[in-house]
Amino acid sequence: MALAQKSPSPDRYKAEPSVMTALRTPRLLTREVLAGLVVAMALIPEAISFSIIAGVDPRVGLFSSFVMAVSIAFLGGRPAMITAATGAIALVIAPVAREYGMDYFIATVILAGLLQVILGVLGVAKLMRFIPRSVMVGFVNSLAILIFIAQLPHLLGVPFMVYPLVAIGIIIMVVMPRFTKIIPAPLVAIVVLTIATVTIAINVPTVGDQGELPKSLPELFIPNVPLNAETLTIIAPYALAMAMVGILESLMTAKLVDEVTDTHSHKTRETWGQGVSNMLSGFFGGMGGCAMIGQTMINVKASGARTRISTFLAGVFLLTLVVALGDVVAIIPMAALVAVMIIVSVLTFDWHSIRLSTLQRMPKSETTVMVATVAVVVITHNLAIGVVVGVLVAMVAFARRVAHLVDVERSLSNDESVPTAYYTVTGALFFASSNDLTTQFEYAEDPDRIVIDMAASHIWDASTVAALDSITNKYERLGKRAVIVGMNDASTNIHARLAGNLGGGH
Repeated sequence: MALAQKSPSPDRYKAEPSVMTALRTPRLLTREVLAGLVVAMALIPEAISFSIIAGVDPRVGLFSSFVMAVSIAFLGGRPAMITAATGAIALVIAPVAREYGMDYFIATVILAGLLQVILGVLGVAKLMRFIPRSVMVGFVNSLAILIFIAQLPHLLGVPFMVYPLVAIGIIIMVVMPRFTKIIPAPLVAIVVLTIATVTIAINVPTVGDQGELPKSLPELFIPNVPLNAETLTIIAPYALAMAMVGILESLMTAKLVDEVTDTHSHKTRETWGQGVSNMLSGFFGGMGGCAMIGQTMINVKASGARTRISTFLAGVFLLTLVVALGDVVAIIPMAALVAVMIIVSVLTFDWHSIRLSTLQRMPKSETTVMVATVAVVVITHNLAIGVVVGVLVAMVAFARRVAHLVDVERSLSNDESVPTAYYTVTGALFFASSNDLTTQFEYAEDPDRIVIDMAASHIWDASTVAALDSITNKYERLGKRAVIVGMNDASTNIHARLAGNLGGGH
C-alpha cells in the first residue's frame, strides 16, 4: 500500500534557540549581539571591494548589505545566515553598470529579485535534492580556497608590520576559545589589533583606505528607465543570471549551515526571501546580493550565533558604523580582518575530505566530482558554474557506473517440446545501459523460441524500449519469435505505450 506524502511539519523548521529565548537569556543575547558586530566589521571592506568589482560607488555595496541583512532577518528561511552584497553577483551584473549606467543597473537588480520570488514560489528550491554530497564538499572546499585567495592582495606588497599583526590576530582566535567563548574571538582580535596600531602608530593599510564611507542614510531610488521591450531585452539576461547565481549560492550556503548547526531550514522561504531582499536593495540604490559564505561562517562557526538577531544586528551595526562611526571604523587595520578571514577559510575547508584514508576509501568518481567542482570554481571564481559542472560530472559518473551494472545471462532448455533460449536481464535500463543491450544476444545461434525475462530489471526510458524493439525485430527477421516476460508494472506501462511506436527498429 502506497503511503501518502506528507508536507514537512512546521516544527521541522523551528529554530533553536528561538529569537524570544535569546532575548530572555542574557548569555545568548550577548553572543548574538557581539556576533552581529563582528560580521558588520567584516562586511565593510567586502562591500566596498564588491562595489569596485561592479563598477559602482562604494555606498551602493554598503547600502545593499545593510538593506539585505536587515530584511532577510525577517524574510529568510535560514536563521543566522548572512545575506549582503557578494562578489559573484557583482561579477554577473558589472557589465550593466559599465555599458548602460546606474539606472539600468538598479533595474536589473529589481528584476532579478522579482525573478527569484517567482522561482521560489514555483518551488525551484526542491532542485537542491539533486546536488550530490561530493559537489557539496567541492563547494565548501572551493569557497574556503576563494576566501583565502581573496586575502592575498592584502598580504602582498604591503608593509612588513602587516604580517606580525595578522599572526597575532590568528593566535588570538585560536587560543582564546579554549578559555572562554562568551566574547567572540574575532571581535577581540579586531579590537586588540586596532588599539595596537593606533597606540604604537603602526603605519599599515586600514579600512578607510579601501574607499570612502557614506555620510548619509540610504534613500529611495526609482530607476529612470523606459518600461518597454527594449529595456527588458537589455536587463533580462543579466537579471536571470543574477537570480540563478543568487539562489544557488544562498541555498548551498543554507545547506552548509544546516549541517554545521544540525538543524533544518526552509529553502523555499529562503529563495523568495532573497528575492524580496534584492528588490528592496534595488529600490534603495543597492547592488543586490545573496548569502555570504565567509560572513555566515564568521557568524555561525567563529562567533556561535544561531538566531535572526545576529543577522539583523549585522545590518544595523553596519549602517551605524559607516554613517555614525565612520572615522572610527576607518582606522581598523585590514590585517585584523584578513586574520579573521584566514581563520574562516581554515574552519570552512573540509579537511577530512582530503585525508589519505578518506581518498583511499572514497570511490574515484566521487573524488573526481569533488575535484572538478573545486577546480572550476577556483578558475572561474564563480560558484554557480562550479556547482553546475560538478553536478554534470556527477551525472556522467553515475550513468557510467550504473551502465555497467546491467547483466544478461543466457541459458538453453531442451526439456520442452520447443527448444528455447532463456535470457535473464538484471539491472536498471536507461540510455547509458541499454545501448549495449542489443549486443548481448546470440541471434543466429538461438533456437526458434526466445524468452527474455525482465523480472530483475527496470525500464526507465524510451531508449530501452527502442533497444528491446530492435532485439525482437532482429529475431523476427531471422524467422524466430522472442517474447518478453516478467516486467514490473512501471516497466510494463512504458513498454506498452512506446513499443513499436519509436521508429528505427526495423
